[in-house]
Amino acid sequence: MLAKFVVRVIFGALGLWVASKLVPGIYVRDTTVLIMAALLLGVVNAFVRPVVTILTLPLTILTLGLFLLIVNAAMIGLVSIFIHGFEVHGLVAGVLAAIVTGISSWIGGMVLRDDRREYRRR
Repeated sequence: MLAKFVVRVIFGALGLWVASKLVPGIYVRDTTVLIMAALLLGVVNAFVRPVVTILTLPLTILTLGLFLLIVNAAMIGLVSIFIHGFEVHGLVAGVLAAIVTGISSWIGGMVLRDDRREYRRR
């Protein structure tokens, strides 16, 4: 279970790093800040995001799920409030960072899923 969380944090950090390189408006001061932001993003996504998702469910349904990009951008923005050295400048930068981080997390989920399949085959 801890190993799974560590792998998710690594892929989250990778996604934040790629977002900081590709998306104008995302700034990460150094590697320590990147790891701290990835850890906090994992915690925020585990505890805060489900509550916000349920509260915004009617709007999410109305927009056919596209509002979840705004929710994900808000979670990244929330992390930037608490981590000094990790900055998100604007909604567009947050949404683009959410897309990049989401793709990275999706790839990480595929890696974890493959490990599970190998374990079940044995």
